[in-house]
Amino acid sequence: MQKRKVLSTPIDPYGTIIGISIIVFWFISLVLLLNWQFNYANPAVYFLILLQTHLYTGLFITAHDSMHGTVSKNKTVNKILGWITSILFAFNFYDFLFEKHHEHHKYVASDKDPDYHESGKLGIWYWNFIKRYTNLKQLVLMGTTLTVLSFIFAIENVLLFWMLPSILATFQLFYFGTYIPHKNGHEHNNKHNAKTQNKNHFWAFITCYFFGYHYEHHDAPGVPWWRLWKMK
Repeated sequence: MQKRKVLSTPIDPYGTIIGISIIVFWFISLVLLLNWQFNYANPAVYFLILLQTHLYTGLFITAHDSMHGTVSKNKTVNKILGWITSILFAFNFYDFLFEKHHEHHKYVASDKDPDYHESGKLGIWYWNFIKRYTNLKQLVLMGTTLTVLSFIFAIENVLLFWMLPSILATFQLFYFGTYIPHKNGHEHNNKHNAKTQNKNHFWAFITCYFFGYHYEHHDAPGVPWWRLWKMK
């Protein structure tokens, strides 16, 4: 069997630059879209919803990489970027996500894994996933922000380009980063109870920033998303 090449933690400043770039692109895109006088008949509307969804997913992926210490070797910078991207992604809280994510890695696809559901059924699993990671504080903050934004921008723009992409990104992350890799986890017959998608770097990037290569992530959690394809 060919020995897997393990990549080292990335050299600064690449992780920091990539993380900040995602935040900046997301923010610029959001501001432009909130101010856009669009027509539902324009196909670009639906493409831009998907683009904004992809950028939302990038926010969470940056927070995720921060949990593994791969955004920056500077621990303070790493944690600050983790906190910022967690908050921007529907007011999630970094410390809570940090604890739960490392439980997932430690107890993957078991009854102690907070991301796993033994039913294996998409709807039930997703509903339990959402309940586990949503709390009253988040809902209040989301509702307050929605109200404030609706006073400044057209409500259609706020719903289509701020709220809807965050919901779609949540499902995108769940489906490609949790459900598909860990469905029937114990049947994969490997130490990480995870499957990995076939090699297709373009598809792996647009679906979940290469986290479809999920066995590889569990096998080398210190490799950031933007180098994960090299593990395939």
